[in-house]
Amino acid sequence: MKYDISPGVKGLIFDLDGTLADTMPYHFEGWKKACIKYGADIDTAFLRLHTGSPGWLIASEIIKKCGLEGKVTIDQIVEEKLDQFHRVQHNVKAIEPVADIARKYYGKLPMAVGTGGHREAVERTLEITGLRKYFDIIVTANDVDNFKPHPETFLKCAELMNVDPAHIEVFEDGDLGLKAALMAGMIATDVRSWYDSNW
Repeated sequence: MKYDISPGVKGLIFDLDGTLADTMPYHFEGWKKACIKYGADIDTAFLRLHTGSPGWLIASEIIKKCGLEGKVTIDQIVEEKLDQFHRVQHNVKAIEPVADIARKYYGKLPMAVGTGGHREAVERTLEITGLRKYFDIIVTANDVDNFKPHPETFLKCAELMNVDPAHIEVFEDGDLGLKAALMAGMIATDVRSWYDSNW
């Protein structure tokens, strides 16, 4: 697939999970197993709704949805989920049509990763997919106070890239992230039709 960035774009921001890396089936598997351990259950529609949110927020929603208040903590669910995800993370592959854009513009335009993921998992995914070397700027859930659909993640990327938000194109696979990009005044590009994901 050949994709050219929008005219006038001077900087690129990429979401990670489901955009640069095909991690979502493994994230879903991790959440599913963590839920089973604590007597909860979620489906893919639930996780799609929360794609782009940090883990603790997803865990909080699981507790509410499944009536687990007082039975399990947010930290317990997140810890179990991260443990399950780490066990299968080595299988993660890059989403080539998106990764190709990062490779093409590396050294030509400022680029950043703007993700709702946990920093440790994010760094590891970038290493496993061979994409870490393309990004000096990585903004994770650990670096902001407000999460997607709030634009803070992308605005922080723009600030670090020293590029006006109006001249930035954001690549995303989640409704929350696409909304955040538009709220930041950036060009939002939905990559969901660019690849087949089995979750």
